[in-house]
Amino acid sequence: MVCPHCRTPNPEGTTICLECSTPIDLEDATIALTAADSGAAATVAMDPQATQATGWSRPATQPGEPGQSKPLQPGDILAERYEILKLLGEGGMGAVYRAHDRELERTVALKVIRPELARNAQVLQRFKQELILARQVTHRNIIRIFDLGTAAGTRFITMEYIEGEDLSSVLAKRGKLPAAEAAGIVAQVARGLEAAHAEGVVHRDLKPQNIMIDPQGKVSVMDFGIARSMDASNMTRTGALLGTPTYMSPEQAQGQKVDARSDLYTLGIIFYELLTGAPPFAADNPMATLVRRIQEKAVPPIQIEPSVPQPINDIVVKMLATQAADRYQTASEILRDLDAWEAVRAGRTTQTAVPVAAPPKSDITLRIATGALVCMLAVVTWMYLHRSPGGPTASPAPVSVLVADFHNGTGDAVFDGTLEPAVGLAMEGASFVSSYSRGDAHKIAARLRPGATALDDTLAQAVARQEGINVVIAGDIEKHGGGYEIRVRALEGMTGKEIIEKSATAGSKQDVLTAASKLATPIRKKLGDKTPESTQMAAAETYGASSLEAAQSYAKAQELLWAGKVENAIQAYQRAVQLDPRMGRAYAGLAVAYRNSQRREDAEKYFQLAMQNTGRMTERERYRTFGAYYLFVRADQKAAEQFSQLIQKYPADDAGRTNLALAYFYGRNIARAIEQQQQVVNQKPENVLYRGNLALYAMYGGQFDLAIREAGEVLKRNPSDSDALVAKALSQFAQGNAADAAQTYQQLASSGSDGASIASMGLADIALYEGRNADALAILDKGIAADLAANNKSAAAIKLAAAAAAQKNRAQAVELAVRSLATYKDAAFPAARVLLDAGQEPKALAVAAELGARPEPEPQAYAKLLQGEAQLARGKPQDAIHTFEEAGKLVDTWLGHLDLAKAYLKAGMYPFASTELDTCTKRSGEAAAVFLDDVPSYRYYAAMNFYKAQAAEGLKSPDAAEFYKKFLAVKSKADPNSDPLVAEAQKRLAVLVSHP
Repeated sequence: MVCPHCRTPNPEGTTICLECSTPIDLEDATIALTAADSGAAATVAMDPQATQATGWSRPATQPGEPGQSKPLQPGDILAERYEILKLLGEGGMGAVYRAHDRELERTVALKVIRPELARNAQVLQRFKQELILARQVTHRNIIRIFDLGTAAGTRFITMEYIEGEDLSSVLAKRGKLPAAEAAGIVAQVARGLEAAHAEGVVHRDLKPQNIMIDPQGKVSVMDFGIARSMDASNMTRTGALLGTPTYMSPEQAQGQKVDARSDLYTLGIIFYELLTGAPPFAADNPMATLVRRIQEKAVPPIQIEPSVPQPINDIVVKMLATQAADRYQTASEILRDLDAWEAVRAGRTTQTAVPVAAPPKSDITLRIATGALVCMLAVVTWMYLHRSPGGPTASPAPVSVLVADFHNGTGDAVFDGTLEPAVGLAMEGASFVSSYSRGDAHKIAARLRPGATALDDTLAQAVARQEGINVVIAGDIEKHGGGYEIRVRALEGMTGKEIIEKSATAGSKQDVLTAASKLATPIRKKLGDKTPESTQMAAAETYGASSLEAAQSYAKAQELLWAGKVENAIQAYQRAVQLDPRMGRAYAGLAVAYRNSQRREDAEKYFQLAMQNTGRMTERERYRTFGAYYLFVRADQKAAEQFSQLIQKYPADDAGRTNLALAYFYGRNIARAIEQQQQVVNQKPENVLYRGNLALYAMYGGQFDLAIREAGEVLKRNPSDSDALVAKALSQFAQGNAADAAQTYQQLASSGSDGASIASMGLADIALYEGRNADALAILDKGIAADLAANNKSAAAIKLAAAAAAQKNRAQAVELAVRSLATYKDAAFPAARVLLDAGQEPKALAVAAELGARPEPEPQAYAKLLQGEAQLARGKPQDAIHTFEEAGKLVDTWLGHLDLAKAYLKAGMYPFASTELDTCTKRSGEAAAVFLDDVPSYRYYAAMNFYKAQAAEGLKSPDAAEFYKKFLAVKSKADPNSDPLVAEAQKRLAVLVSHP
């Protein structure tokens, strides 16, 4: 801050000027930019206007209340709970200590507001705002706030304690960092800001001092001390200068309204300092720094430090654009460019070693790839593993290619279906070429020409016209003398016009694969490929090195897997690797087949074998294989890195881009998943698989209009597409259109057995949401019988758990829950919740113990939710809060926020409960299918207004009655005798109406 008397800059938090020894009061710590300083028309200063505050935000020293005067010392006990261990540091708002929470047995950081500031109502309000706003943001790169307290005139908050050091200390020791390390730190900060900005929260005071790095390299942003919601426009008046001068954006320096782009500018300053060792706009004092920032452009960091890579330099320069409109507009855009640079940089390293992966997550969420989404995601995510050679070149526009079934005129069945994968693989040696899935093409062909058994060139042409495929490759093989002749011709997808025709001969069977692969070279060249021919020929050898019989077994396995005949596919893959033990792509196929069969140990074994046998894989295949493995083990960030690198080098790789979106989705970064999938759809608008994925991500992201629109585009092309119908129905219901959702579910019921199963759960979900438990039970009983008859145990178990929750009779509810657990263990969590509600805590905690013993974060998180719910049932809300927070550190689930809100309500911590409920509302798309498995579950959302009413009552808000009314309107058909929340809402509403 700047002394108001001599204008000498002092360290933040200084109370006596180091130059003139004059006391500095916060109200007088003015940083004024006069017209002479900056050309601005008005003076800009720290806002001296104090708001009238009540409750916790009142001045600390009231009549009869002693003010806290002496600093806390190690060994002191605050609020009969927090033992002070060590002073960590002091800042502008107050001191921060490491403390031991004796009630919850954990180490926390405890921030105490300065006594001289505690007399300022505005400062107190801002301190309180730090807590309320920071609690809205839950992300691994943001430090969590735990509690707010007052003791003997001392106001404090407790927060997550990070063992590590702040970024300013790192800079002080090292001066500057290598570009890769700096970019990694900035990327983590950007991810935290991305989450905060999504909640409407701008940090406004980002700086190295409030960026922590732990020993494992995890970066956490803290101290949203002067942050404010972008919606709370009345919190600080225009002209108030909030922030640290060295890291202010130009608009902050001029006292203008700021938004998320201000934080991105500040992050640019930090990035600059990490790269060069000093922030930009060096000057003699903070005032001159601010003036330069407004009037000048920053010197590019590459001119200060020539080792800075040009792409990183360009990113920093864009972050530091003076006008906000010229900068990056979102943190996601920065991450996109950082990912692209990292992809190029990492692409120079080898990928032969088997990486260490994070433990896998629960099969509950992994069902997204094998259950309702088997067509939408499983095919795109897993089947594309097994294609692709080559390297990057200067690429023309993306080209999609469909290889039709070759005509086999040799009379030798070994060539049936054997050449097509080799040709498709060789075509993808060009970075701008992507092969259309032949499995998907066969399914479309079966609809276009019922009864067709082969994808001949005419039928392939019809598929190409429907799907917007650019090129069809047809071919045949005939005997030729003592050998064979292979002919291929490339045709325009829409018109059928011939592009090129070529032929080659092979002297023996074992030479056929190589000859066929090499025929891709002139086709690629005709399409614009500039890759050296020697490189293309080497790529062809990666497939040709296989035995012909192994290649045929692999091709058959692919077809069987596409057709859903998993066991038969496994047998064919096994034969392929017996014939060719180094066939990495066949091991990858086995891994996928076992994974789709829920045989995780076998899947892990064959993924490892695939990664050990990458010698005959091309670079493109290696990216796909490693990326798919990371998806399998749910190492979401590693998967995202692999697929980012893949699409950087092979921009036409739609499957890679789609898998990148899936990696973001698994990481619950749904906004980025939508953004990435939208790019795929923009490139391939005719592809129903890609549109279907976008519809589902949009639904989970709460963009229900987009979900319905994209699902509608899919249904225009395939009216019985079950996945699009799921996305549409869930979105309609989430928008409050129960009748439309029910109609869509009826349409879904006629799409096949899987669709009928989901439809019955969806119709039951509507009934449960509305409180029509008897109707729901009738629907569920029929659905359970149908699922068991079809041996669909997972669907039956889910319905049994839902029926248990709907059952009024406690004994019958327990019986149904136990049946659910016995039918399919991966549906254990909702069944265990029923057991808890029925007073069967030991049985429920036994389930929690099983979930907690698994190595994956997802079941561990659900185990903690069950443990927290048990604590809450025992009347220990503070213990439950701690347990729910631990669950949130593992996985940020929608149910976790709901449980935390309920615990806060029980503890009487109404502002915190309100914040968690707001988060649940903003993330309502996840409530449509809470386990991210597309199984309808919006019934969990039905009680939201009830809990909001309770929070409003606790806050003495007049909105409480309206929330109760909304809840009862939803439950208008419910029996109060079977729903305790309905009875309680009626009772509370009557009290509020009679005593307004």
